[in-house]
Amino acid sequence: MDFSLPESILEMKKVVAAFVAKGVDPRAKEIEEADAIPEDIVAKCKDMGLFGLGIPENYGGLGLGMVGRAAILEELGKTINGFTTFIGGHVGIGTVGIVAFGSKDQKLRYLPKMASGDWIGAFALTEPDAGSDAASLKTTAVKKGERYVLNGSKHFITNGDVAHVFTVMAKTDPKAGPRGISSFLVEKGFPGLRVGKLEKKMGLKGSHTTGLSFEDCEVPEENLLGKEGEGFVNALKVLTNGRAGLAARNLGSCQKLLELSLAYASERVQFGRPILAQPAIRHYLAEMATEVELVRSMVYRVAWMVDQGQNVIKEAAMVKLFASEAYNRIADKALQVHGGMGYMCDMPIERYYRDARITRIYEGTSEIQKNIIARELEKGLE
Repeated sequence: MDFSLPESILEMKKVVAAFVAKGVDPRAKEIEEADAIPEDIVAKCKDMGLFGLGIPENYGGLGLGMVGRAAILEELGKTINGFTTFIGGHVGIGTVGIVAFGSKDQKLRYLPKMASGDWIGAFALTEPDAGSDAASLKTTAVKKGERYVLNGSKHFITNGDVAHVFTVMAKTDPKAGPRGISSFLVEKGFPGLRVGKLEKKMGLKGSHTTGLSFEDCEVPEENLLGKEGEGFVNALKVLTNGRAGLAARNLGSCQKLLELSLAYASERVQFGRPILAQPAIRHYLAEMATEVELVRSMVYRVAWMVDQGQNVIKEAAMVKLFASEAYNRIADKALQVHGGMGYMCDMPIERYYRDARITRIYEGTSEIQKNIIARELEKGLE
């Protein structure tokens, strides 16, 4: 099995790596303190086509497969995770549903603007009483003439304040359980949609999270995404794809932490020699490097499977689970290698340490991933 990347992807990977290293990472503290992505960085992302990674070329995107997207997302993961999440949320669950299930009219209407970055996409499934138990959502969509009227609320919506179009799950048949859930494309300006306040989070500065409320929000029937009753199944497919992308971003962060730790260990002198000579530090670095390579192997194998059109429900859950947990373990070891300096806000380690924690929760908790894996294993017994 050959996972070597085509020359075009390798070249773009180099360009993105240089942009991250020179244009974003030096400004991480600025982003952290302002809790915002500078406009000139956003403009550069637009120029590079980063908002259209997975959008087909005929709609203005780069048309990259999952392997190509993983390669770019890995590079984006090597800097402040708030920036990575802003881009990744749009490129992943913010647009995948429209690409996969949108009508020709919907694709023509939304994808070119989303590929350019002029419009940002967001995904609205989670509710105050429907987190891991997403099928129990309460937002309703009632058909009235040529429109659906939505009522309910969502929370923890990534890019909620900057998004122009939301993929929203709502119940069209409350008695049908998961099969009564449908998807809708709701634009920011639709009457009845209100974006809530910015949530204050322990990490992911620069990535904004809000709630949404729908009060008799009228959505044209042509904005139904896919068919009635298929929203929940389609949402799971979107999340499966998104998990592969999130794992690639985590891979980049893991690699960055390893590089920072190796550099620090070679420069920090204790007892007359660099701490890199200490067996305990060497073991930490060896363990970190091993986990990085395991994550890399899983990320690109699952990405390749996606591009082959294979069912990756189990594998996507596995890679999301392992990459998230590995990121947290590596962040902890990196902080230990840096010692007291790693705990200081002047160093990037404490930021990665905080940012890593959410990866075990969003886009499906680690516990939910284990449930998915176990369920898929049980199916193999049937």
